Amino acid sequence: MPNATITELAAAHADGAPVVDVREPMEYVGGHVPGAVLMPMGQLPSRVHELDRNRTTYVICATGNRSQAMADFLRRAGVDARSVDGGTSAWAQSGRPVVTGPRPA
Repeated sequence: MPNATITELAAAHADGAPVVDVREPMEYVGGHVPGAVLMPMGQLPSRVHELDRNRTTYVICATGNRSQAMADFLRRAGVDARSVDGGTSAWAQSGRPVVTGPRPA
């Protein structure tokens, strides 16, 4: 099961790779990877059609547990998905930018 390190995510992110955050809205608002699209775990199955099957999708949560389960689900659905080791916590701890703000619409 392929995972991605924070360094790998940073490189892919710089190249415009899609990042899906599977946390709950209030977690996302508290801080997320710039440009990450919020798709909480409970919504992901009904939103798979929104993902580009021609690109690797990076799935992120707080620490990597939920993203691993959701990346597994997406791979079974035909999406090239990678869970991000350490999640948003590791991203922030690495000194990379984190966006905070109001609850997304």
